[in-house]
Amino acid sequence: MPPRPPHRVAAAALPLLLLLCCFFAILSPRPASAEPDADKAALLAFLAGVGRRGGAARLRVNWPTTHLACSSPTTAGWTGVTCSADATRIVALHLPGLGLSGAVPPGTLARLDALQLLSLRSNNLSGPFPSDILALPSLTGLHLQHNAFSGDLPDAGLENLRSLQVLDLSYNHFDGVVPAALSNLTALVALNLSNNSLAGRVPDLGLPALQYLNLSNNRLDGPIPASLLRFTDAAFAGNNLTRLTPAPLSPPPPASLTPPSTSTTTRNRRRRLSEAAILAIAVGGCVLVFAVAAVSLIALCNRDGGDEAGSGTASGGKGGDKSPESKAVIGKAGDGNRIVFFEGPSLAFDLEDLLRASAEVLGKGAFGTAYRAVLEDATTVVVKRLKEVNAGRRDFEQQMELVGRIRHDNVVELRAYYYSKDEKLLVYDYYSRGSVSNMLHGKRGEDRIPLDWETRLKIALGAARGIAHIHTENNGKFVHGNIKASNVFVNKHEYGCISDLGLALLMNPITTRSRSLGYCAPEVTDTRKASQSSDVYSFGVFILELLTGKSPVQITSGGNDVVHLVRWVQSVVREEWTAEVFDSELLRYPNIEEEMVEMLQIAMACVSRSPERRPKMADVVRTIEEVRRGDTGTRPSTEASTPAVEAPQSRAESSSAAQ
Repeated sequence: MPPRPPHRVAAAALPLLLLLCCFFAILSPRPASAEPDADKAALLAFLAGVGRRGGAARLRVNWPTTHLACSSPTTAGWTGVTCSADATRIVALHLPGLGLSGAVPPGTLARLDALQLLSLRSNNLSGPFPSDILALPSLTGLHLQHNAFSGDLPDAGLENLRSLQVLDLSYNHFDGVVPAALSNLTALVALNLSNNSLAGRVPDLGLPALQYLNLSNNRLDGPIPASLLRFTDAAFAGNNLTRLTPAPLSPPPPASLTPPSTSTTTRNRRRRLSEAAILAIAVGGCVLVFAVAAVSLIALCNRDGGDEAGSGTASGGKGGDKSPESKAVIGKAGDGNRIVFFEGPSLAFDLEDLLRASAEVLGKGAFGTAYRAVLEDATTVVVKRLKEVNAGRRDFEQQMELVGRIRHDNVVELRAYYYSKDEKLLVYDYYSRGSVSNMLHGKRGEDRIPLDWETRLKIALGAARGIAHIHTENNGKFVHGNIKASNVFVNKHEYGCISDLGLALLMNPITTRSRSLGYCAPEVTDTRKASQSSDVYSFGVFILELLTGKSPVQITSGGNDVVHLVRWVQSVVREEWTAEVFDSELLRYPNIEEEMVEMLQIAMACVSRSPERRPKMADVVRTIEEVRRGDTGTRPSTEASTPAVEAPQSRAESSSAAQ
């Protein structure tokens, strides 16, 4: 049979080709036409109601002039808007300090029912508490502080916000009572109702997850309810409240990371920086031909304005600095005054977020003041504000880059740092139980839950592993330089974690030694130079602290006599009164004396006066692991944590890291 003409073959195959095209068109991903149109319409209606007075808000919010609400790698989205991964819904709205005013229009925000985070702080919004917010079931963070809202707080409808973790309504004009319905918000981590005109009794809220509370400067009266007695007096200051039981041992009163004062010149510079950043974002959203110019402008603005942004302050009151929140400043070393983040679980905040966070002083140490900060997304971090830093920018950044690369289960990770002429900040994860120093020496009394032997042994082993790993860094030359109980924390597996590594080289050595008395090796006092061997000495003192329950330096006889723990233990051991060394809280546990003696021998080797006679940390780890193996092989694990004469006692985590 002769072959068919070519045009006939093509004609016959045409239906099949059309069918295949339709099939692949159905299966292929559709273009990103999934812009959240309904959410966009709700936001435009909201802006029409609160941005109509004056041009400031209209200039700073690009919604009416930008087509796409959701940003992409090549396109800037709407100001303050964060979309879901598939760009179908708006999940976060950040509009702080944009000059918004008036009441929130009803029927606008309520339509954003996928919203998880809402920040309208530091505007001039007024009227009653927005009822639209009660229709947002996914909301986890609500920030309305520093506005002019007034009237009663809602009671009905609060039960809809069961996912809420952070609620900040401070610095408004709310009156009425504290609603009892707040007790329905069982996921709440931080509650700030301070600086309003709330009156009456405080309800017994009973919020199990609550870590931060501030009801100060209202008109509240009556007794503090039992469920809130764990919070310090600072949480209730400026009211007429009475505490029926003594206040707990506590950190200093709530504080702000914001620098204490700022000049008018600095505030004006911050405004110029913010406007430049907005201009850069607008240029970046233009057509592709201007991309190079946009990138250059952004880089120029960040470099020129860095110092001013770092030294400025976030205004605390109404009518203060209304500069808009800057974008996330995930930087790198040498890239101006920016927060530099390291790899790990993502943290999305900038310097202004950090300065405005609900902060609580945890304590003051040799290197500065540590704060617990609750961010807008309910993330809790520890921010350490350094003082007396001797190093310049280059040395500081090099040391932080080295520290930030260290990853180990028994080393507290440095999550981020910030350097400017006036501020040096470090960001760490928050450990709710606080330091081992607090566990050993804080809250002594009848209701104290002591550290059992098993826990102390695991703390020592974990800290030893962490220090041993630190000593392998930088080609085996890295030195911690400030090992002590207040720099050891406990992870979720009950093992010790070492913190504050790498800071000793950046600080004034005289200050470091004076704040670390009792831990410093003898040669450090003479040479002023720490070494890995002096780290071993400090760790030996830490083991003695775990064994004896005593501080490294004790003042007796009205302050006239100073007793050093190392010398005291050495004298007791020489007299063969070894049993007198151990903490009385440990004597309740059976079958552990042999292990305690073994740990005492390890500690005595570490605190040898001669550096050459001290073991390496890797050898210390192996020796403690042998004690642990002997422990698990000679007695049931339950005996390790059960007193001989008392029933087992569960140890709940403390909600404060500074007790």
